[in-house]
Amino acid sequence: MTDDRPFWETLSLDEMNDQQWESLCDGCGRCCLQKLEDEDTGEVWFTRVSCIQLDGDSGRCKDYCNRFSKVPDCLAVRPLTEQKISWLPETCAYRKLAQGESLESWHPLVSGNRQSVISAGISVAGRCVSEADVAAEDYFHYLIYWDNAGDD
Repeated sequence: MTDDRPFWETLSLDEMNDQQWESLCDGCGRCCLQKLEDEDTGEVWFTRVSCIQLDGDSGRCKDYCNRFSKVPDCLAVRPLTEQKISWLPETCAYRKLAQGESLESWHPLVSGNRQSVISAGISVAGRCVSEADVAAEDYFHYLIYWDNAGDD
């Protein structure tokens, strides 16, 4: 008997090969936004301030293959840990699968369309400002509260 379910429903994150792992990224760019964390509670807040390597128009990394050498504190999601999960948006496929949830209908692997992330309002494309233009002490002025539909 053949299992016709997609790989993300049959494999754990640890079992996925590099191509499968990378395909889980929906390209929203939310993980590339600067975050603020309450040191006492661990609560994380997203800002509209993006990594200097994020293209604000497309919401994609300008040099994905070399991101770790260009931005040493870039979040390497793999291997996924509990701490890293808290820094990922609730809509993130890695976070959802790690928590036993399904991918959203707008996810490109489900919809078959890379633009569905933008259509659903999940992408940061056109909605952020580069960290090159904002002083770190002013990040709190750029807080953003996402709902699961992508609206803020």
